[in-house]
Amino acid sequence: MSELREILRQQRAKRRWSQEQAGAAINVSASLIAAIETERIIPQDDTARALDELFGTGDQIQRATEAAREDARPPWLRPWTDHEHRAVLLRTWEPHLIPGLLQTDAYTRAVLRGSRLPVKAVEKTTQVRQDRQAATVDGPEPPMLSAIIGEAALNCGPPEVLKGQLQHLLEMTDLPHVQVLVVPWTAGLHAGLSGAFVIATLPQRGRAGYVDDQLRGRLVTEAGDLDQLEVSWEIVTGLALPVHLSRELIAGRIKDHD
Repeated sequence: MSELREILRQQRAKRRWSQEQAGAAINVSASLIAAIETERIIPQDDTARALDELFGTGDQIQRATEAAREDARPPWLRPWTDHEHRAVLLRTWEPHLIPGLLQTDAYTRAVLRGSRLPVKAVEKTTQVRQDRQAATVDGPEPPMLSAIIGEAALNCGPPEVLKGQLQHLLEMTDLPHVQVLVVPWTAGLHAGLSGAFVIATLPQRGRAGYVDDQLRGRLVTEAGDLDQLEVSWEIVTGLALPVHLSRELIAGRIKDHD
């Protein structure tokens, strides 16, 4: 992100503006300008556009922002996010956590801090996840997202973070392109407990999968492996509560935090 940082610093220096003055000019905080210049965050598209307009830099800041986003994505993740952005249907199974595309920033940070990652790595990964959400569930033509989660995911996390996350999850189920089902504790042992995965249905009936592990995610493209993920998906689907009962369970967990 060094190019983006240097552009902002140079443009401010030309005008002898402080970070507070630059932020005030586009109605953002000085701390946001500071976070961009110290590479802790990547600006959103509207902020990058406003900065270009403020400094008269054409689309230079917007292009630098896009380059910074690309650099922020780990190399092993890029092939998957390309499929994710093209998908017409995303089916995701998470036995213990809220799926990434449905996470709040606070929840994402809490999960990452639990891995003892450095602060900069936490912020960078949170930014990448924000960008993935913006390109999929929050996009202008979002794919259908069908998420199945284990009941454990509704109970794991700091209380002050978890309540907001569950409220967000329930609100997301009001969207026509988002469906969330919960597999209850009573389902017992089943194939889904082996780990989280996502299946993307692509245009022209293409498929791609993504499997998480302790180190990094793995892109799945072999037909036989995808068939096995489809079998696992059918198993967890059969064990999940219906939509209305899943919503009631999530709402009940929110009330537990009142």
